[in-house]
Amino acid sequence: MRIFSQFSIGGRRNRRHRDGLRDRRRQRGYSLLEILVVLAIMAVLATLVAPRLFNQVDRSKITTAQAQARSLKISLDAMRLDMGRYPTVEEGLSLLVTPPADAAARASWFGPYVDGDLPNDPWGNAYRYIPPQTDESGLTRGPRIVTFGADNAEGGEGLDQDIEI
Repeated sequence: MRIFSQFSIGGRRNRRHRDGLRDRRRQRGYSLLEILVVLAIMAVLATLVAPRLFNQVDRSKITTAQAQARSLKISLDAMRLDMGRYPTVEEGLSLLVTPPADAAARASWFGPYVDGDLPNDPWGNAYRYIPPQTDESGLTRGPRIVTFGADNAEGGEGLDQDIEI
């Protein structure tokens, strides 16, 4: 008789088993309120952290532009060692990747001096080449590589500042 009482339809054990399953089903998921609280916490954290991350990205663009300009300047110096001169205004930075049209100059050109194509600045604009110039005191200033920053206009502050190497 005892064996049959455990499996009876109205027995205590069967009722406890059904109640336990109902309790476990209720405790499986999260309530809507719990999910909303977590989302609110994540939104507050995002509003505090995001501006700092974007500011870091902006600073990294300035650092990248300075590094690329230095690299182009070093490439110009290497080309000058081979050719004995810097590019003219007409030749510009393209002389780093394409040989000159003049056959005599082409004989001393051992480029390309830059891997691949000429890089653009981090804002997608071409770097500007300013050839060597002699100032009013008679000093010759070497070539310069310039980018006008995010606004691509002369002058500015912050991301819009000009970078000249």
